[in-house]
Order: sequence, then C-alpha cells, then structure tokens
Amino acid sequence: MREACVAEALAIVGESGLEALSLREVARRLHVSHQAPYKHFPSRDHILAEVVGRAFGGFAQHLDSRTRSADPMEDLAQLGLAYLAFARANPLHYRLMFSTPLPDLHQHPGMMKQAKHAFAILLDGVARLHGRPADTLSELDALFVWASMHGLAGILQSPALQTLDLEDSVLNSAIPHALLGIRAALDRNGL
Repeated sequence: MREACVAEALAIVGESGLEALSLREVARRLHVSHQAPYKHFPSRDHILAEVVGRAFGGFAQHLDSRTRSADPMEDLAQLGLAYLAFARANPLHYRLMFSTPLPDLHQHPGMMKQAKHAFAILLDGVARLHGRPADTLSELDALFVWASMHGLAGILQSPALQTLDLEDSVLNSAIPHALLGIRAALDRNGL
C-alpha cells in the first residue's frame, strides 16, 4: 500500500498539480478507505517529502551512472550532460525537485539526503578540477555550474523558446556552447 500511495501521489501531481495532492485524493484514486494512506503517511507533507526524496534519489543515481572520465574537465562535461538528460527525461521529477514548495526540511530530513549527494558529486568534480580538496571556491564554482545547467534545462523545456524561431543549428549547438562557456569560466587562472 505504501508504494501504491507514493505512485498515486506522483500521478496526481503530474496530472493535476501539487495543489490537488491530498491523502484523501490518494485514497479515492486507489479505491481504499480514506484512512488507509494515513497508516503509512501521517500527513500530506510526509507523502510529498517521500515523493520528492525519491525524485532526488533517482537524480543522484542518474548522475552517479554517467560516463566518467579521468580528465576532470571532461568528467564535469559528462555530469552536465547527465543533468540535462535527467531534466529532459523526467520533467515531473525535475519540477518537483526544483520548482515545488518543499515540506519543512527540519521535519523531513531524509527528503534532502539524495539532493545533498547529488551536490556532493558536483562539488567533488569541481574540487578534482581544482586539484585540491573542496573549499569555498569549489563551492562557488559548483553553484555556478549548477545554475548554468539548471538555467539551460529550464530554457530548453520552456514553451517560450519555440516563439523565438531559432534555427535548428542554434538549438543543436546550445548545449555544447554552454559547456564550452562553463569550461572557459572554470579555466580562469590556469585552473
């Protein structure tokens, strides 16, 4: 029943938006007693935290499974490509992770465990590029890379992009061009 509740909660959010999510709606759609989901989730926030935590888990697993390279810059490029591929293949999960008001982090500490893991993958990649343990500069550069990939993912999925009438060659070059821009920015001072 727990797994069915989680799957149905995700389906509700995907079909009707976050506002439609309630444990009562989960129960109605599963054709069970309205109290049945409460045996597994004390509140709406608890089931939402589970759904979001699993989305971050899938995201971290996807980043972990990327093609790896011994060259730190190439490895970061592969990480960026994996980020964009996840966003494209999992738009609902991506939206849940990055565009949803999240339940209280203190009440649901497990929800962000995999999010922290995903950021640690990026931070480790940037630290490898710097050739030293992670420090403040690594954290700043990791945030820069994340912001760049997040922005590009959002733009590439936006219906507004279609109104620009850009040539296919421009759209096909957007990802490699962004990766080159990140490379140039991180290559400052011989890094």
